[in-house]
Amino acid sequence: MDSLITAAARALAAGDPLEALKRVALRDDPPAVALRGVAMAQLGDFARAKDLLRKAGRAFGSKEAVARARCIVAEAEIALASRDLGWPSKMLDAARSTLEAHGDRLNAGFARYLEVRRLLLTGDLDEAERLLATLDPRLFPPSSRTFHELVVAGIAMRRVRTREARGALARAEQAARQAGIPALMAEVENAARVLNTPAARIIARGRERLVLLEDVEELLASKAVVVVDACRNLVRHANTIVSLARRPVLFALARALGEAWPGDVPRDVLLARAFGARFVDESHRARLRVEIGRLRRMLRHVAEINASARGFALLPQRGQRIVVLARPVEEEHADVLAFLTDGESWSSSALALALGTSQRSVQRALDSLAAEGKVQSFGRARSRRWITPPVPGFTTILLLPAPMPGD
Repeated sequence: MDSLITAAARALAAGDPLEALKRVALRDDPPAVALRGVAMAQLGDFARAKDLLRKAGRAFGSKEAVARARCIVAEAEIALASRDLGWPSKMLDAARSTLEAHGDRLNAGFARYLEVRRLLLTGDLDEAERLLATLDPRLFPPSSRTFHELVVAGIAMRRVRTREARGALARAEQAARQAGIPALMAEVENAARVLNTPAARIIARGRERLVLLEDVEELLASKAVVVVDACRNLVRHANTIVSLARRPVLFALARALGEAWPGDVPRDVLLARAFGARFVDESHRARLRVEIGRLRRMLRHVAEINASARGFALLPQRGQRIVVLARPVEEEHADVLAFLTDGESWSSSALALALGTSQRSVQRALDSLAAEGKVQSFGRARSRRWITPPVPGFTTILLLPAPMPGD
């Protein structure tokens, strides 16, 4: 490796792509093309960066397996940054194996971090933690240690473990300062902002207030509160969890009863909330009795449902209180907006993969949001991407796909 290539690589490692381009901008040999690709990625031109890295990967000979593997890892990082979650992960795994076999521990570890960050985006926290446990951050430079701690913090926030998240973010900030890369420090700052902005609303006794993520953690751990969780569509008390995610009618009834506690809810209100009934007849009342009976059986270990003269009331056991935990902002397609507010551009296919739903459903949601002026798109066909500026004033961590504690 000649002096210009070495200088360009050092500039990229320090987060200075313009300095790197000064060294290799006019060269067409594979190492220079690969470094130009990385520089363009740091400058945000992902399409050009991807083309350059593929060109460099093809140009490296069969005896340069390590160089080709590094190009694949760099391309995988671009795919992750551009939210191309459909990028073939098997290629990254093969590249990581090649790097490990040739003793390139640093780039092999970075490839593993990319795998973990992709799992974090799609909500597969158990597998992300399993892979993360195979890495020792002490063996890597400050930039890689920053990535490690950001992943630890991301998992902790998804699992609503705020103390663990704050500790990881403090370590990430320290590592980012040691690395001296402004973009890395900004990423840590953005991650830390999640813990200091409202994450949910608590509705109790006819009043509601915004709360931070650590308040949510305290609420979920309390043995004195029955929580009707509208973020995950479940009812819980301490370690007892009743999931109603696949029973939307039952959850609508549970939420209406929880919001009215300690009072009752008239039957016509319950019918409107659960069934959307505008005109009530005896068949609606019969169905309500059936659904209330089902809900009563499912909640028997958490709370009771008593009939009143005008409707039904939720009664917690042993003198506990009932609160409803709701999203900070509730609107149609909020789950799609939750991903778009990370400031990155997403394709509809990547959103569908992350949300675990069909691309057609996501596209309908995007079209609806675009008609309301809440999202914008650029590009066409498969290169079309969707983006929106972050919504100020609240965090979307509870909208993302991840289990709550005990799920």
